[in-house]
Amino acid sequence: MKGDRVEIVIDTGGAAQTYEITATRAGRRVEVSTARGVVEVSEVTRTGQSVRTGRFMAARVIALVEHPADDGDDAEPRGRRSRRAAQHETLL
Repeated sequence: MKGDRVEIVIDTGGAAQTYEITATRAGRRVEVSTARGVVEVSEVTRTGQSVRTGRFMAARVIALVEHPADDGDDAEPRGRRSRRAAQHETLL
């Protein structure tokens, strides 16, 4: 979902370096996978095609932080509302 973000902190020997991969467009998401000592973070389209990928040695990864997009649970979902509901809100 647009706004999903993953931060990866890597040990570079003397210091730590931070990388960030973000879902930049609507319908894209960020996926994380680990296999054979490699952590792969990818921005993926709806069809599953990888747009941007970062690969890191798992032994060097200090932290991997996933930040999900704000769902906006407070906001009312888009769509039709009844006239009665709209009138009730104006009375409050």
